[in-house]
Amino acid sequence: MPNEALIVIDMQNDFCEGGTLAVPGGNAIVPLVNRLIERHDHVILTQDWHPPGHASFASAWPGASPFSARDFPYGPQTLWPDHCVQDTPGAAFHPDLQIGKAQMVVRKGFHRGIDSYSAFRENDRVTRTGLDGYLKERGFTRLVMCGLALDYCVAWSALDARQAGFAVAVVQPATAAIDLDGSKARMLAEMQQAGVTLDDAP
Repeated sequence: MPNEALIVIDMQNDFCEGGTLAVPGGNAIVPLVNRLIERHDHVILTQDWHPPGHASFASAWPGASPFSARDFPYGPQTLWPDHCVQDTPGAAFHPDLQIGKAQMVVRKGFHRGIDSYSAFRENDRVTRTGLDGYLKERGFTRLVMCGLALDYCVAWSALDARQAGFAVAVVQPATAAIDLDGSKARMLAEMQQAGVTLDDAP
């Protein structure tokens, strides 16, 4: 479909098994993601791209534990293990991911004091990536999403895309979830309420 784009979210080494913030099942979805890439003419990749010592890293806060929370100027922020640090192997795309068809790579999370889940807006909900304007300028009205992690970067991207006026489908088998404190069920419900289609077939 000429008005449809596939957005592949954060298929990076650190989010797959063996990475510093591995999502269970991350490696297993790569073939399904590649199948979606093969079926789409328009493909966009997102890439977490943190500077060393990013404020969302637990290591940046003395005594803080990974997966604890801290109040940031923009609200509560989960503190993560160091991950997807710029120019490290962990930030690279999974070696089996078919990236050749990508027409754009959106890097996010490079502002040192702001974490970024969504492909459209950083966690302060003000700083934009420019993806919204790019998609609209090219005439896309429907987005298909897959990747990592379902309950964080995929879900936040899908919700922001709906708010921006796009029709959105998330191909659930081509995602995997962290499921931190029930986050998977909570974000699936939020996406459904927002009108995101949850597809079962890759």
